[in-house]
Amino acid sequence: MHIQTSPVEVFYWSTPNGRKITVLLEELAVPYTVDFVDIGKREQWTPEFSAVSPNHQIPAIRDPEGPGGNPISVFESGAILLYLARKFGRFYPDSDERRRVAVEEWLMWQMGSFGPFLGQAHHFNLAAADEIPYAIDRYAAIARRLYAVLEERLTRREFVAIDAYTIADIAIFCWVARHERHRIALADYPAVRAWFERVAARPAVARGMAVIKAGHDDRPRLNPARATAPSTAASS
Repeated sequence: MHIQTSPVEVFYWSTPNGRKITVLLEELAVPYTVDFVDIGKREQWTPEFSAVSPNHQIPAIRDPEGPGGNPISVFESGAILLYLARKFGRFYPDSDERRRVAVEEWLMWQMGSFGPFLGQAHHFNLAAADEIPYAIDRYAAIARRLYAVLEERLTRREFVAIDAYTIADIAIFCWVARHERHRIALADYPAVRAWFERVAARPAVARGMAVIKAGHDDRPRLNPARATAPSTAASS
């Protein structure tokens, strides 16, 4: 296993995708530094950030000890998780292809569904300037379906992908942590809640989730342009 001597540089904001990386680095006990990229101030559009993330989205990393000992930058949270897990030989099966496929399936499920759609639920529930009942109800229904998929998977299982904690658990956990923004009550999904509590109890997870820019208020807030509270039609 590689022993990191120089810190990994993490381009970060305290979102679910950003927290995936700090949680994994804490789990790996790998030294890292954080460059905060305030997406609310559009700092993701600077030339400096586009050099490491051409899609202008956080997170990204720069590893000074990349392949062959040469620096490498990696963007997209799923790619970063896979890169770090392979490099340090943890939280991703190193030889069993069947187990690797299972981890990758659930990681891609998070990247393709349990993330983009929940982000839309959050946006229309809280961030949109206008209350749009159709959009709120549409993404609430999708959120419930996705949480139901996870509930079924975790029934009689300790972890999501395989019989061990992996990068798939990390990726999914960081989105479940915002379940209130999705208008999801974990009491309705007891297997998800039990898994969530197990993962949240890991000290490295707590440290990774706590990385936040000093002075930044990470609590959910309703867009002040919304004159009234959001529709409750989607909360059932």
